[in-house]
Amino acid sequence: MITNTGDDSTPALSEKETGELIAQFDRESNVRRFSGIPDYIVKGLLLLFTGYVFWVTIIANLPEQVRRCVFLGILVFIGYILYPVRKGMTKRKNHVAWYDIVLGCLGAIAFFYYVVNFQAVVARAILLKPLDIVMGITGIVILAELCRRVVGVPILVVGAGFIAYAFIAGFSLKRVIHQLFYTTDGIIGTPVGVCSTFIVLFIFLASFLEKSGIASFFIDLANSAAGFASGGPAKVAVIASALSGMYSGSSVANTVGSGSVTIPVMKKTGYKPEFAAAVEAAASTGGQIMPPIMGAAAFLMAELTGVPYPVIAVSAILPAVLYFTGIFLMIHFEAKKLGLKGLPRESIPRFWKLFKVKGYLFLPIAVLVSFMTIGFTPAYAACVAILTAIIVSMFRKETRFTPASFIEALANGARNSIGVAMACAVAGIVVGIVSLTGLGQILISMLLSVASSSLLLALFLTMIACLILGMGIPTTANYVIMATITAPIVIRMGVPVMAAHMFVFYFGIVADITPPVALAAYAGSAIAKSNPIKTGVNATRLAITAFIIPYIFVYSPSMLFIETTPLEVIQIIITSCIGMFGLSIGIAGYMVKPLRIFERLPALAGGLLLIHPGLTTDITGFGLIALVVIFQAIGMRGDPHSGTPVENNSP
Repeated sequence: MITNTGDDSTPALSEKETGELIAQFDRESNVRRFSGIPDYIVKGLLLLFTGYVFWVTIIANLPEQVRRCVFLGILVFIGYILYPVRKGMTKRKNHVAWYDIVLGCLGAIAFFYYVVNFQAVVARAILLKPLDIVMGITGIVILAELCRRVVGVPILVVGAGFIAYAFIAGFSLKRVIHQLFYTTDGIIGTPVGVCSTFIVLFIFLASFLEKSGIASFFIDLANSAAGFASGGPAKVAVIASALSGMYSGSSVANTVGSGSVTIPVMKKTGYKPEFAAAVEAAASTGGQIMPPIMGAAAFLMAELTGVPYPVIAVSAILPAVLYFTGIFLMIHFEAKKLGLKGLPRESIPRFWKLFKVKGYLFLPIAVLVSFMTIGFTPAYAACVAILTAIIVSMFRKETRFTPASFIEALANGARNSIGVAMACAVAGIVVGIVSLTGLGQILISMLLSVASSSLLLALFLTMIACLILGMGIPTTANYVIMATITAPIVIRMGVPVMAAHMFVFYFGIVADITPPVALAAYAGSAIAKSNPIKTGVNATRLAITAFIIPYIFVYSPSMLFIETTPLEVIQIIITSCIGMFGLSIGIAGYMVKPLRIFERLPALAGGLLLIHPGLTTDITGFGLIALVVIFQAIGMRGDPHSGTPVENNSP
């Protein structure tokens, strides 16, 4: 196994170091620490929230406004207990500032005021009383401050900018407060509705899977499958991150979690620090596009598009496979170029033996997929998968849940829900203002005039907007905002709804590895002790397919299995994988020997043509790559030094 292995300069991180690193780059993990009686009280509050979530999911039938307000009211109170006003204040145990308790209480009171007076407030409509306005302002401001603590300032700047626009457009304070706080078009709108219904349950599922030890199993499984190959540890990182992506939706957490093990081993194998960190960052970021769970934004996509979530998950399969295939192949040819070897066979667990011993940990994911496939709602499927995770954990002593670990899993799930909920609430502000002011139509008209009916230009501008917005706000909020503002533009130009929304979804995700602000790359560079900018550049190069594939499925929706036949699906899979081979050797500059410029260009062109579905492009692309392979074979036959590793000067 590759656990606890590393070189002298970069040893594998301990659990404590891993937690500190996640807290450094992931604001949602920067929480106060408690012990003794205060810890029991905090966990009691988290369990209260957990009980509410499962109660309203399985038993209760509350009005949407009431359900969502209670959801936010509880989280706002707990959030102020857990998150201090500044980062450095988490070092002191069992300390909660008095003003945080006051703010938490006031925020909860504001949301529960709406719950208690629900019928009266609805009857008054926009004729709000002064107390209604005070409570609305209080709830919005306190929620915004908690969002700053948990998520960061950039998303607040975006939300504040939209609110300012509403006032500039001439809307009164009463009208804005009514829209944002008392309707399902604002803070308690669709994003929070989806979060409280689906997303939070999948966060609980991820917490239970993590506690069951599935992450270490995935690393061992990937190690047994690819650890022996050329540059094996890097391939292990890709496979492990792809598997982890089936239940985790955080790029930073994925990077630190598996990277604390894989990055030191990659460095020891011979990869430069920037490349090792980039591999883990790029692979971990791809976890958010990996079915069946993908990221929280995928559930919002189902709600906004009206497309069932299982259909979205199926549509995302081929792009996700191509993403990870591209990274895997580029790592392979990089390893061949540098002459890197795999790990010793004796240090690698046997695949079938490992699967026989711990393969049962896959069952919750299999149950989740099965239940969603046969037509159950994602919420119901998630509940059954959680129950399955608890049951299968009993199979072996080392994975068995104890009362303490069971409570910890529930508490972690509740704690991890706060950041997503706050991001969804502030994203709801943007959606509410766009709905109130008609800003969406104005922006559509402006961008259409700029694009001058050019779909490519409209897509490019959308991509840039997603990347810039993604530098400061989470994927979930990024998707909601861009799906509200820019996706309708692309749809207006004739692109299928699914392809348009998947386009903004993809580019919101890859912002995590796109310099200059690339949180996943920064987290990886902290482990590898590498230059973060160089790490981000390398991660972007490795994940180049993520910048290409969205354009292709917009122009050829068959890649998303839209209006296509089984035979066409098989053709698309085969030709796309060959295309990834061409792109990989073209970017790496190596196959069995270094590629010359007249070989690299046809390889890149052929790869792009093959990834683009179509008979003409497939034939042309296959011919170009075949020529490159022939040239390489001829050169290898005539060069006695072919296959000799080149000097280790990888970026």
